[in-house]
Order: sequence, then structure tokens, then C-alpha cells
Amino acid sequence: MSKPPARIRLADAAFALFDERGYEQTTVDDIAERAGVGRTTFFRHYRSKEAVIFPDHDRLLELIRDRLATSSHRTALVAVSDAVRLVLLHYIEEGDLARRRYALTSKVSALRDREIASVARYQRLFREFIADWMGDPTKSASLRAELMAASVAAAHNHVLRRWLRGESADPVTELDEAMGEVLALFPAPGAPADGDGGGTTVVAFRTGQDLDALLPSLRRLVEGETGR
Repeated sequence: MSKPPARIRLADAAFALFDERGYEQTTVDDIAERAGVGRTTFFRHYRSKEAVIFPDHDRLLELIRDRLATSSHRTALVAVSDAVRLVLLHYIEEGDLARRRYALTSKVSALRDREIASVARYQRLFREFIADWMGDPTKSASLRAELMAASVAAAHNHVLRRWLRGESADPVTELDEAMGEVLALFPAPGAPADGDGGGTTVVAFRTGQDLDALLPSLRRLVEGETGR
């Protein structure tokens, strides 16, 4: 049976050593030796021992850009949902590696800071795309794009963490539902706001009058509104 590729052996060796010795006490040379490769081979695959831990964010960001670039103005929000799903699927495909990373970053503050910085890159990409989709350079539109991008990132991270903790049996469906809730908060540019697109508005109020005495007045009011 052939050996796994060197990149995989290095990742397995790194996480095993982090578990045994701790992250700070493990060196690049330790990882290379455990994986049965030389130091040069290590740096051919990873820039540092931190890079062993995290997924290839540059490649994931490029995948997101490619998906967003294929959208039209009408399908922009669908593209955002698809792009977020791509990231989640990458973690799911990693399986146990993703869970081991989550456990490690939860304990090492320097790694947690790097993870936060990575999330900020995704959020910035979504914010720029959403701002361009909105086509409105005003201050309020810029804030709206920022809020929407933050909501997208929060929805993804909420579902991802639930899956990492073993709390979600179907994270993809959960993410789709979460994104549905996020996008419902932000109607497309030009869409009527609540109350501006027709329909019926009912206002409840308290009065000392009996309902029977009040009904004729309510009926005249409703008939007057519908007769406009």
C-alpha cells in the first residue's frame, strides 16, 4: 500500500505532535522528522508550521471570487449563498482534520487571532461584492453592505461551529436555511420596503367601547380604504 502524499503526512505529523507536546513546543524540524521527510520538503508544501494548521485560504478566496464573478445583478444573492456553501463544504471534506484544527485554535490564542484575521478576509470580499451589487455609493448603503457581509460570515461560522462540535447532522441544509434568514433581512435594491408595496396593514389598539358598538365604524373605515 502506497504512502499518503507528503503534504498529508506532514499535516498528520503536525497535529499528532501538537497533541503530544503542545503547539509552542513543536518545531518545523520535529514535524518533518515525524513525517519522514526533509526540511526542504516541508517548506515545499507549507510556509510555516502555522500554515499546516489552516486551510488554503488563498485558494478558497479565489474560488469564491470565481463564483461571484459568474453572477448577474439578478442572481447576485444566489451567488453569495453558493460561495458561502463552498467554504463550508471544504471544511466538511476535511473531516477530522477540521475538528482537530478547531480544538487547537480554541486553546492557542495566536492561532485564534489568525483565524479571526482569515474570517475578516472573507467578510471583506463579500462586502466589496455586495457594495458593487447595490450600486449605491452613499454612506447608508456602505453601512448596509458592511452589515450584510457581517451577517453572511456570522451565519456561516455559526453553522460551521455547530458541525465542528458534532451538533449538526446536516450542516449544508442548516447553512441554506441560515442564509435564507440573512438574505430576508436585506431586500434587493429597489425592492419596496415593508408597508410600501400594497397589501393590508392591521393596527391593534385598546378602547373602552364594546366591540359591537365599534364594528360599524371599523367596517366603514375598511370600505373607505378599499374603495380608493
